[in-house]
Amino acid sequence: MTYSEKDRFYLAVDCVIFGFDNDKLKLLLYKRDFEPQKGMWSLMGGFLRKNETLDDAAYRVLARITGLRNIYLDQLSVFSELDRDPADRVISIAYFALINILDYDQELLRQYGAQWFTIDELPDLIFDHYDIVNRALRRLKRKAKTQPIGFELLPENFTITQLRNLYEAIYQRQIEPANFRRKIMSMGLLNRLPMKDKNNSRKGAFLYSFNKEKYEMLTAKGFSFDLSGI
Repeated sequence: MTYSEKDRFYLAVDCVIFGFDNDKLKLLLYKRDFEPQKGMWSLMGGFLRKNETLDDAAYRVLARITGLRNIYLDQLSVFSELDRDPADRVISIAYFALINILDYDQELLRQYGAQWFTIDELPDLIFDHYDIVNRALRRLKRKAKTQPIGFELLPENFTITQLRNLYEAIYQRQIEPANFRRKIMSMGLLNRLPMKDKNNSRKGAFLYSFNKEKYEMLTAKGFSFDLSGI
C-alpha cells in the first residue's frame, strides 16, 4: 500500500481577525476575488503549502493581509464538514488573531478590498465562516476572563475607561465602572503614566500601560488573572 492510493483533499487556514475601535469589537473581512462565491464577504485565509506548518501558514496569511508579524494568534478548531466548500473537499483549520487597529496598514486594506465590521452588524459570509466567527467569539470571551489577552486590542497607552469599554465589547454586556476599576487596579498590573488623555474632558483621564513583565513574573508564582466576577 502507498500514499497514492489514499484519498486526497485540501488543507486551508482561515483567520478570524478581531480589532477594537470606537468602543466596538470589530472583525476584518474581505470580498472574495475568485469562485466559488466570488464577491461575497469572507474571512482571510489560504491553503497550506508543503514547506510550512499550519502556524506558519496562518502567520503568512496575517502578514499578507495586515502587514503585521508580531500578532497574538491562537489555533481555534478544525472544520471538516463534507460539503463546507462546494468546489472541492477542503478541511479548514481556523485561528483567531487580535490586533490593534491603529497598527493596521491602510494601504493593504484598500489593496485587498478589506473592511472592518462591528460584531453585531456582520454581512452574509461564505461557507461556514459565520460558524467559525461564533466559535472564535466564544473562545475570546472565555480566555479574556482568565488571561490578559484583551490588551492586544488596545494601543500601548490607554485609559481605564477605554479598557472597560473593551471588556464590555468582548463580553457584550455593561460592566459597573467602580467594580471594574477596583478589580483591575487590585491586580497591580497597570502602570499609571504621567500624562492624561484630554479628548473627552478638560480635566482629562490618566493613561496607563500594561506591565507584561510583572504579569509573567507573578504568573510564575501562581498568580491568576481573573475577571470572571465583574
